[in-house]
Amino acid sequence: MGHARDSRYAPRHDGDVLRLLDAQPFTWLVSAGGDDAAFTPLPLRTEIDAEGRLVALRGHVARRNPHVARLRRDPIAYALVIGPHAYVSPSWLDDRTQAPSWNYAAAAFTLHVDCSETEADIADELDALVTSMEAGRPNAWALPEMGERYARLAQGVTALRGRILDTRATFKLGQDEAPHDFAQLIAGLVSGGEHDLVAWMRDFDADRPA
Repeated sequence: MGHARDSRYAPRHDGDVLRLLDAQPFTWLVSAGGDDAAFTPLPLRTEIDAEGRLVALRGHVARRNPHVARLRRDPIAYALVIGPHAYVSPSWLDDRTQAPSWNYAAAAFTLHVDCSETEADIADELDALVTSMEAGRPNAWALPEMGERYARLAQGVTALRGRILDTRATFKLGQDEAPHDFAQLIAGLVSGGEHDLVAWMRDFDADRPA
């Protein structure tokens, strides 16, 4: 990500990256290069250490997925996350000489991935994912409700733990815009229903130096 090297668009703290992952857990897991290059879309959960730092991403894939064999051969992989994003139109501005742009929040993680097919690891992973995704739902569902079907499901699953080696995150949210232009862009995005992106932009704007 080119903008990842522009300090204007850097995360303010680890909480920005955690918020992005919590809001958008569905990612691409990528093992690039070679004849067995693999690309798998899947949800990934965050693992936080005792000091509150993001240290790993966890998930699971089907054992029959060729990506498992690739990860066992080469455990280095990448998790790619795209958060809220939208086209930014100069038509919203008084100054129509401005160029169009795209605002977004995104992150790329370099991971060292361990695969496990032990019963305990699989149970922990599936239960944690379901608990997270069902939280707050009316009549929330729980894994034990599968009954005997659970054992058949678990036999076909590989649990993954990706230790984070590197994080590159970009929050391109209008930090380079003049206040007047920023307000007009917000109005344009709101009119287009881009409320999630607008919330991120307003949050980052609140911390902009005066």
